[in-house]
Amino acid sequence: MTTITKEGEQLLTRVSWRLIPFMLLLYIVSYLDRINVSFAALQMNEELGISHEAFGFGAGIFFFGYCIFGIPSNLVIERFGARRWIASIMIIWGLITVAICLVRDQSQFFILRFFLGVAEAGFFPGMIYYLTFWFPPKYYAIAVARFMVAIPVAGIIGSAVSAKALALHGAMGISGWMWLFVVTGVPAVLLGIVVLFLLPDRPHQAKWLSESEAEMLTQMTGADRKNKSDKADKAESALSIFLASLKQFVVWRQALLYFSLTVSMYGFQLWLPQIIKSFDHVDDSTTALLSAIPALFQALGMIIIAGNSDRISERKFHVAAAAILTCLGLALAAFGAGSILKMAGLCLAAFGIWGSVGPFWALTTDSVRVEHHSSGIAFINSVGNLGGFAGPYIVGAITQLSGGGDFAGALMALCIASVLACGLAVTSRT
Repeated sequence: MTTITKEGEQLLTRVSWRLIPFMLLLYIVSYLDRINVSFAALQMNEELGISHEAFGFGAGIFFFGYCIFGIPSNLVIERFGARRWIASIMIIWGLITVAICLVRDQSQFFILRFFLGVAEAGFFPGMIYYLTFWFPPKYYAIAVARFMVAIPVAGIIGSAVSAKALALHGAMGISGWMWLFVVTGVPAVLLGIVVLFLLPDRPHQAKWLSESEAEMLTQMTGADRKNKSDKADKAESALSIFLASLKQFVVWRQALLYFSLTVSMYGFQLWLPQIIKSFDHVDDSTTALLSAIPALFQALGMIIIAGNSDRISERKFHVAAAAILTCLGLALAAFGAGSILKMAGLCLAAFGIWGSVGPFWALTTDSVRVEHHSSGIAFINSVGNLGGFAGPYIVGAITQLSGGGDFAGALMALCIASVLACGLAVTSRT
């Protein structure tokens, strides 16, 4: 591992300030367009006659499109560069998000959610791969965590935006949930255009770095080794590289671990407003605002757990500890006496769920061979994110069976996924 000098640390700080805030903004928009349906459901489900089970299916089918196109998308970003690829997919997913306001039945809802997943598939794995060219392993987890603070920030912003949009119900003859898809989709289109001007593909293409700084950064991150691997594999097809990645047991193991994490993550996130409303039947705008409280604990979990993971250079037990906190929080939300204790449980679960993210991706990039980072990370992210279908659907199906008003059984099902994640993390070899 390359020793990082004081000069190198100062350079990494500068890089962080130049890249992470903009990447954070992009991911806020991405994640908001993924979860806005959880707020829209407060009005949309009743207006369109969508059942709990059907909503769970529609919310989760996003991840089928996401899984199918995630791997080829990451191969594209490696060939054509982050700038052009990210710009293109942001414009496309923004247009699809706006189009969801036009749906009139659950079939149309299912179709557009699927294609939204297709459009967003290349964004997150591309950004995770992109960060490997800018941050060395020692600083990678905290860089990922800072980037992924977009998730709780999106939850907080989403709560405020959703409260305002839902309160517009009836304005200009348009339902509040329709306004929500418009005001969250348009920013993606606009930012997609901005990406073309602000996001350099590699250090040597950054105009704000000198040639010596770019070279130093390349050496610290090991990107020179990546480039040599790229040249050595030039004769190989993208398919052969992908198949070689699949021969690594660690790739499948990390995919299963991520699957177990995302079951809880999206089962929690995409049902959060409706779970909160079941605690205390308040109006839709107030419910949207209350959803910001767990989002604050998402941010705390990501920063505190990832920061400590980097400080002591330990990954797997941080993932395991986060999974235990998730399980305890979900159990408290299911069986706590009164709405305050239940909300405290949701906050603890949020702290644990998103606290696992930084250490997980650091564990993954450490475990997977560097020449397989592109296809391996894409496979892990894509297959793992199928938990994003399983989690919401499980919550919807179990809630439907319970009569539609009690989420206790569904929350306990998410606990089981957290236990599996804990076991897989603890027994990891890295």
